[in-house]
Amino acid sequence: MRASPRFDGRVFRNTFPVSTGLKPGVERPTVRDFLCPDEARVPSGPLPLADPRDLWRKAPPSGLRVTWLGHSTLLIEIDGVRILTDPVWSERASPLPFAGPKRFHAPPAALAALPPLDAVIVSHDHYDHLDRATILTLARTRRTTPIITSLGVGARFERWGIPSKRVTELDWWETTDVKGVTVTAAPSQHFSGRGIRDRNTTLWSSYHLRGPNHSFFFGADTGLTAEYSDITRRLGPFDMVALEIGAYHPSWGDIHMGPVNALKAYELLQSGAFLPIHWGTFNLALHPWSEPADTVYRRGTTAGVPLIMPRLGAPTEPSHANGVDPWWRAVSSAAPDPIPESEAPETLEAIERMAD
Repeated sequence: MRASPRFDGRVFRNTFPVSTGLKPGVERPTVRDFLCPDEARVPSGPLPLADPRDLWRKAPPSGLRVTWLGHSTLLIEIDGVRILTDPVWSERASPLPFAGPKRFHAPPAALAALPPLDAVIVSHDHYDHLDRATILTLARTRRTTPIITSLGVGARFERWGIPSKRVTELDWWETTDVKGVTVTAAPSQHFSGRGIRDRNTTLWSSYHLRGPNHSFFFGADTGLTAEYSDITRRLGPFDMVALEIGAYHPSWGDIHMGPVNALKAYELLQSGAFLPIHWGTFNLALHPWSEPADTVYRRGTTAGVPLIMPRLGAPTEPSHANGVDPWWRAVSSAAPDPIPESEAPETLEAIERMAD
């Protein structure tokens, strides 16, 4: 940590001096907004889930297959290697089992139903990405599966009883090998912390997977940053990219993208099918639950972006994708308000803001 260019001796910092607080001159959400949510912020009925287990029993014909299991949880099958990202199976993304954002849907598959894993990636330590109960279950039931994470996060795993030899911590641009697939930690513009005293004491990262035949980029949590050009130059081209689109508000700083900035980030990445993530599982902001999906679908389709937006639990191969079925529209009747072209929305999850 001391050797990292991002560490100032006390905390980690983003490359650019962006705000992680409330922006001046912008209408701010109130505690009442969070405690008395609008009905449109949750689905009006059950979300359609696909059962991925039969397909998981067979290798992907193309060599690259991704299953979106909710929020930022992905099972990535790339050139014979299986890697799980930011696994969250708990009912709530919260430090409290009885309060905090609750899931819209059950996980499409039980933890025990997952196929053999070659690694687990945890991008950073926020509750909607690092779920203690899920990690401890995986550590107990998948005793040889390594965990790859950002600098400092491994100390949490050690305190939870996970041996340090199972954990690999990476700084940005550092790599590790998983059975022939190179995993690289890359920049993101975000923050970290699980309480009121540990803000930014651990690092946050995006991740790139490079196999013998395929390339996949997992954006994790980030705001729109010029560092995406560096990521493209150093790690591209990509066969598929997963970028966050959900939970945003103009007053919440520069550490989330929202659908408009996610499309701008995709322009910087320049290649690959675009899988939107970080939406459709938890109520973490003030907008209608399906608005990020509708916005990215509407604008991305107009711009010719190769979108992949499968139902939760549906394994998807980018080389076999056949367009987008906007399945979420059958669940929610709330029509989201269009986002003005001039807006550049960024976000901050409610639970993280309230915890601070």
